[in-house]
Amino acid sequence: MRIVFLGAPGSGKGTQAQRLMADFNLPQVSTGDLLRAAVADETELGQRAKTAMDAGELVTDDIVLGIIAERLSEADCSNGFILDGYPRNLQQAKDLEPVLADIGQALDAALLLDVDMDILMKRLTGRRTCSTTGKLLNIYFSPQEEIDAVTAAGGELIQRADDNEETISNRLSVYREQTEPLIDYYRNAGLLQTIEGEGEIDEIYARLKSTLGLS
Repeated sequence: MRIVFLGAPGSGKGTQAQRLMADFNLPQVSTGDLLRAAVADETELGQRAKTAMDAGELVTDDIVLGIIAERLSEADCSNGFILDGYPRNLQQAKDLEPVLADIGQALDAALLLDVDMDILMKRLTGRRTCSTTGKLLNIYFSPQEEIDAVTAAGGELIQRADDNEETISNRLSVYREQTEPLIDYYRNAGLLQTIEGEGEIDEIYARLKSTLGLS
């Protein structure tokens, strides 16, 4: 099973991808992880990426694609993989196609976790961390008794600096402008599978497995 995961920030695609990987032994191909590893290992592409990063520049698409191509050619990807965080835009999706064709690894599905934008805002701006236990809560969705227990124990609910409404709105705007067009791209390719991303995590995962025909 060769999958691209699509979904806005806060859609839960990371959580669902992790479960799918663990249950079906599918390697996660994450651009961020691959870049860090390539830089640490001082590969040719890693050195080129480090030069760009040290100069405060974005790592170019050709470097990222080269690193992904190397990873997908490894033995553990021969039976499938989950692409996480790539492609992020139409050009990357188009550039990926010949790379996959060269290694005989055509995509089976592009999975979209579909969540209403208002709920995404609440999921992201409502995130809080208990100052005493480190437990993650959400002021909109966590049970009130769990929220009350934090203050009753003398703790505080801490919000990350980048979970403010302005920053989150910008992240969602970037997603709509750059990544959302991939939905039509993969729909036209006959690969898009849409999963309702609202509800309990286990319910969403059950819908995902059913969509993919996995037991």
